[in-house]
Amino acid sequence: MSDTNNSSEMPSDRGAYGTGKGPIIPKSPNEALKPERVPDPPKRSKKARSQLVIFLNFVMTMVVAACIIGAGGFYYVMTSYSEPGPLETNTHFIVREGSGVNAIADSLERNGIISDARIFKYVTPTYLEGGKTLKAGEYEIKANASMKDVMQILESGKSILYSVSLPEGLTVQQMMKRLMEDQILEGELPQEQPPEGSLRPDTYKFSRGTKRTEIMSQMRVAQERLIDQIWEKRDADLPVKTKQEFVTLASIVEKETGKDDERAHVASVFINRLNRGMRLQSDPTILYGLFGGAGRPADRPIYRSDIDKETPYNTYHIKGLPPTPIANPGRAALEAVANPWRTRDLYFVADGTGGHVFAQTLEDHNANVRRWRQIRAERANGAQTDELVDGQPDGSDAEKAPKNN
Repeated sequence: MSDTNNSSEMPSDRGAYGTGKGPIIPKSPNEALKPERVPDPPKRSKKARSQLVIFLNFVMTMVVAACIIGAGGFYYVMTSYSEPGPLETNTHFIVREGSGVNAIADSLERNGIISDARIFKYVTPTYLEGGKTLKAGEYEIKANASMKDVMQILESGKSILYSVSLPEGLTVQQMMKRLMEDQILEGELPQEQPPEGSLRPDTYKFSRGTKRTEIMSQMRVAQERLIDQIWEKRDADLPVKTKQEFVTLASIVEKETGKDDERAHVASVFINRLNRGMRLQSDPTILYGLFGGAGRPADRPIYRSDIDKETPYNTYHIKGLPPTPIANPGRAALEAVANPWRTRDLYFVADGTGGHVFAQTLEDHNANVRRWRQIRAERANGAQTDELVDGQPDGSDAEKAPKNN
């Protein structure tokens, strides 16, 4: 009994030592607050590092490196494409018909317009979607233009435009000569000339590489359209019955005066003469009969003896209109003939100021001619010439109006 009691009173090993691993050592408050040392994790076995894991780590590393390099390269390329280029001054650049991006890029680099043709070749196609292309033509490239600027200029198709001016009153032959003399236009003209009066006088714009035949086609189409429009609005009482006659009379009016404000007046004189059965007696028709489409030489005046030279175009000898136009009339001359002034004038002669003075009677006309001859004599210091006066002839040659009209 006593043994049992004694043993129950004594502390057990677990109670005395806590975990049974040793006695509990009392700690001071400071020591109790210090964190206990955590044991080191067990070392990883070398067997756990398989070849697959190593390979995947390498791949991931390379992917990350490639992404970094790619992002840097992309940034460099796009920055180079948009930054100012090496061109120091404005210049012209020609894109030939059929040229691709590669050929254009190489040419741009050779001409010092861009710094790297490879960048232009790779980046430009990304902007040319939906059927867009770099178009043929001649372009002005501004100094320091970026590759992107150059691409946009070439894609726009807004090439440099040139022009050729073909004024009213030129013959077809004279117009063709001007087209051939133009240094920008290309190609030959057809050997067969279009009909006289069928080309519209105007200023035509074109880009480098345009063919001469293209300009001539534009001129023919434009003139035909213009004639049709004005012919439809003509005075119903005109003595001309066909478009051919209409253009022929307009060409005579075109050659007689260059003043817009008197074309309709000159047209009324010829209309009145046609209505009365009088000869037109127009000096420009004499010249066309003598020199044709080549035109009178600049230093060759019209002599009085030219009146007597019979040609199909000499309206001092033939009645009515000549067989064809004598030049290419412009809009103003065509409109003047389609709707002439309503006058009773039958004569006109130069007034010395670039215009003409008009008369209804031969008596008044002869007085006007004498004044013009006096002006001419004063300008020539009194020298007498055999040159014919401008406009209708004087009383000795003028055809009188029929008395019954």
